[in-house]
Amino acid sequence: MRKSKTLEKIRNGQCARVCGLGHYLPFFVRYAAHFRYDVVWFDLEHRAMNDHQVQSLIALCHYNDIDCMVRTPTLQRTRLYRYFEDGASGIMVPFASDIETVRQVRDAVKFPPLGNRGIDGAGLDADYGIEAWKPGSTYTSDANSETFIVAQIETLEAVENVEEIASVPGVDVLFVGPADLGTRLALDGGPNELNLDVAIARVADAAQQSQKAWGIPAGTPDDVRKYRKMGAQFIPHGGDFALMDVLRSCSEAMDAALSE
Repeated sequence: MRKSKTLEKIRNGQCARVCGLGHYLPFFVRYAAHFRYDVVWFDLEHRAMNDHQVQSLIALCHYNDIDCMVRTPTLQRTRLYRYFEDGASGIMVPFASDIETVRQVRDAVKFPPLGNRGIDGAGLDADYGIEAWKPGSTYTSDANSETFIVAQIETLEAVENVEEIASVPGVDVLFVGPADLGTRLALDGGPNELNLDVAIARVADAAQQSQKAWGIPAGTPDDVRKYRKMGAQFIPHGGDFALMDVLRSCSEAMDAALSE
């Protein structure tokens, strides 16, 4: 089974390099691998790709030796573990606000004894049966050790429960969703009037106490430095939306050239 670059980085105390993709752009996977990213984050919560498009992009990740993490639009158990059968390295769970939700996802995508995932073995993750059906196969244990779960902390409830969430076996990363969390904290910071900075620090502390990784998106290199100094090991920076900057730059260059 393919080994996860993200988990290798986390286990070695390093920071995984994450980029985001929300549209069916096969070339993007090759670029991400070429520029030494560890994982492509497919956002299926806010973007629309059909199942076959997702399968083909995950396969491209395999063939370019880069992890794929799916932010899932569903908590339906068979759909969750099919992402892993298709070859995804990780899954991000939006609004992972309580321990029950996190355990539900863990049970769906991890094989016994850690979870209760259904066994097939015919997917890309098992080399279409070649690895799963051979004598002495370690497919199920390899799948448990080389796939990861990211619990997204983006509500006041999630911050209040973050220590419990971090303690769930099988959860590898606590991930702060700063836009959603910041919006909710501004409306209701709870009895202690939490702000975003305090909430981020609490997530970082819970991760450290449970020996888990934590992460947060970084909009600028300064943000990358800031969060890395706080111990973050899972930092998205860059994605297909950055094509807007490319076109802006090219358009401005065209303006300058045509005005000469």
